[in-house]
Amino acid sequence: MQLARKDMTNVRIHDLFENCLLGNPDRAFLHVRGPAEAPTTLTYADVGVMVDALQTELTVEGVRPGDRVMIVAENCPEHVALIIACSRIGAWSCGVNARMAPGEIAAFAKKADARIVYFTANVSAAAHAHAERFEARPSVVSGLLRSPTSTNAVAETGPLAEKVAAIIFTSGTSGEPKGVMMTHEGVTHFGRVSAQSRALGPEDRSYAYLPMTHIFGLGTILVASLYAGSALLMRTAFDPEDALEDLANHGITQLQGPPALFSRLLSHMSRVGVAHPDAPALRYIYAGAGPLDMALKRRVEIAFNQSLHHGYGLSEYAGSVHVTRRDEWRRDTSAGYCFEGAELRIVDPDSGRSLPSGERGEIWLRGVGLMPGYFRDPAATATVMRNGGWYASGDIGELHDDGALFVVGRLKEMIIRSGFNVYPAEIESVLNAFPSVERSAVVGRPAQDGNESIEAYVQLRAGEAFDEASLRGYLCEQLAPYKQPSVIQCVAEFPMSGSGKILKKHLTAKL
Repeated sequence: MQLARKDMTNVRIHDLFENCLLGNPDRAFLHVRGPAEAPTTLTYADVGVMVDALQTELTVEGVRPGDRVMIVAENCPEHVALIIACSRIGAWSCGVNARMAPGEIAAFAKKADARIVYFTANVSAAAHAHAERFEARPSVVSGLLRSPTSTNAVAETGPLAEKVAAIIFTSGTSGEPKGVMMTHEGVTHFGRVSAQSRALGPEDRSYAYLPMTHIFGLGTILVASLYAGSALLMRTAFDPEDALEDLANHGITQLQGPPALFSRLLSHMSRVGVAHPDAPALRYIYAGAGPLDMALKRRVEIAFNQSLHHGYGLSEYAGSVHVTRRDEWRRDTSAGYCFEGAELRIVDPDSGRSLPSGERGEIWLRGVGLMPGYFRDPAATATVMRNGGWYASGDIGELHDDGALFVVGRLKEMIIRSGFNVYPAEIESVLNAFPSVERSAVVGRPAQDGNESIEAYVQLRAGEAFDEASLRGYLCEQLAPYKQPSVIQCVAEFPMSGSGKILKKHLTAKL
């Protein structure tokens, strides 16, 4: 499993799989739900059979290096096999969450200029419905459906054709989704450093509910596990009751997900009267893909009796850029320290001037994992790239003297009130610490006087009643007057992306 001794610039996703397949083909790789909810285990050899069949099918269908293969999917072994088969022939896998609307799926297929579209119809009713609209037919691998090949798709040529491994579509939480081109070098490098940061090894088993159509599921879960030769307990979606059963009985050693995962898990535990989950093998828990507030971190650490690790990453960098150290139990919500191969600086967004430790500014980054750009969208690429190869993230953060990163919020979400900058994440952190609040979202709206009003939305814990007067009294003690929400609304649930982020633009559109 020591691929670190190879020249990582020449390693592609399928090389990691071949290393596992040749080294120990009978080792368990994927644990899934079978008929009548019976656990089913697939070895590397089992997955290899699917990869061989799909490689042949793709070749017969005329898929070439630089072509895009769109996969409308929920997590399953067939999706994993398609990613590896695409890598073998040099095609780019383009995973799209099957739970998206028909219009979104059609738009992604057009944006990707996909030569062929696959659907994981065996595990997903949503994927099956999309397959019917595309008039898909059976694949050589049972349970997969595929659309007729598009003879008009234009394959990429030149350096990008060989460099790019996949396209990850951004979630579209602000503006139109864009196709992030992820390189083999970037994603396999991240797989290595991610596995090493967690001491991930062959005896580990990670809980794999995060969609592999998202960089968190693809890079942190799948590719890191391929690097380490470890196993995945694969689920199509997160169900807290199922997760507790898996933690107790199926040897999960690593549990990772967005803060919303842990919030839902704790809420379920509260409803069923469980203070501490039965998780005898669990040794590493991690929250990423969104801001982590101190109230949730404390609750999780009390429940699990171990440190909740945190990091900062994004699709445009093929995974995380910063992460907390495995042997350090931080008493704050820092995203930790810079990964090998990455550079990060805090700058004044107007001038690009680097700011000293302790000052807030825009996060700029560059390094091995940085995307070569957005697919066939030079204008969008130009808006985020800066001189010297720096990517302007749009995130606001600050670095402390020890190099620890703290992420404050998004530039686009920053609210200007009475001449002050107000960061929604700061207000959300205070709201989430109120005893009856499970989670919250804060947005700004233009006001008639040129200011912005602050609107807060809260979801309550199970069994709690909404007491706005008590909540406002609490906020008056915790926040300056200019940070006080003009409106506080209670919602039954938040609109969420597949990666566990609150879709604020959808929230404000609905309410």
